[in-house]
Amino acid sequence: MAITRIKLLAIPIDILPDEDIEQTIMDMVDKGEPQHIVFITIWDLLRARRDAEFRAMLEQAALCLPLSRSLLKAAQFLKLPVPIRRDSFDMIIRILNIIDSHYKTLYILGGRAQNLLDAERNVHVTFPGIGIVGRFNGFYRKSMEQDIILSIVKAHPALLIAGNGIPGGVRWIYRNKAKLPASIFIHNNDIIDIFAKRKKRISDAAFRKGREFLPQLLRNPFKAFYIFRYALFLLIVLFYRLFKT
Repeated sequence: MAITRIKLLAIPIDILPDEDIEQTIMDMVDKGEPQHIVFITIWDLLRARRDAEFRAMLEQAALCLPLSRSLLKAAQFLKLPVPIRRDSFDMIIRILNIIDSHYKTLYILGGRAQNLLDAERNVHVTFPGIGIVGRFNGFYRKSMEQDIILSIVKAHPALLIAGNGIPGGVRWIYRNKAKLPASIFIHNNDIIDIFAKRKKRISDAAFRKGREFLPQLLRNPFKAFYIFRYALFLLIVLFYRLFKT
């Protein structure tokens, strides 16, 4: 795999060229252990700097792909190799196209029960070469978790996509990694609702302009206070430029 891993503010970020995506995904499918793909925002990077578990999850992930344009600018400012920014939905679609063309299997986890059924149906229509070998809705009782893990192990999919309603969100994969099969695991909180056509994805134009945060801000105006976290991020980047390079 032609993956270059850099450390941005001591947090791992991977550079994956477009031409290497298919081979990388197929190599991950053939690995003998779980492969976790994580998409990183600047908020995730800041969280990883203060949260040991979150940082360990990123360090052990097979791929850490940047979402925020600010991460690319920071890498450039610090004279590091500049990662390739990828929209998480587009990347998931690209991975689904790859496993579809190779007739691999998929497990879908999360979402409300009806949304999950609608998402499964739409995925099946769009990617007929994918065998959907299991599904389980989110917002389940804690007592059901071991049964869900056993279901995933028995199905042994090439890819598992997890959406909303999973305890711990993206951390659920990391926390249960030792119990899970050798599959690719991706968490995206909105993915099942988007597949079910209950929610719209961010437009390509908005993503290119770095406005992927706006829908979250509209849903939760209190996130406007994230401007202070962004200021902290800029200060840390400046500190690294002055004293760490």
